[in-house]
Amino acid sequence: MRDRSKVLKAAGFRWQGVEVREYKADGAPCKDVTRQTLLGEGEGEADLNFIPRYFEIQPGGYSTLERHRHPHAVVVIRGRGRVALGDHTYDLAPFDCVYVAPGAVHQFAASGGEPLGFLCMVDRVRDRPELVTRDP
Repeated sequence: MRDRSKVLKAAGFRWQGVEVREYKADGAPCKDVTRQTLLGEGEGEADLNFIPRYFEIQPGGYSTLERHRHPHAVVVIRGRGRVALGDHTYDLAPFDCVYVAPGAVHQFAASGGEPLGFLCMVDRVRDRPELVTRDP
């Protein structure tokens, strides 16, 4: 059996050889967010049942307000920000962990002077997000 193990080398908060992608390219309501899919999409990685991704939100930026049936496990590794979970909002700092339960409305935003960066693990097989609008 061929060993498909690998190491991805980091340079700051980017991983060499991993494409930096726009967070959502379909005109979704978000601002200044990029992502890198670290493992799970590369050659020989189909056995991985979860997908670790790195998201980076620039100061003043935010992700979409959304919900879906799959959970997220998030670990903040850079910057400061906020996460809206249902009707509550929580401040975030490095090493804080967030569990986004299935069906929970959620949104991440950078609130400091540097990017908010976090690792986000999701199931390989998952549903598509549903965009949510808040009533004024």
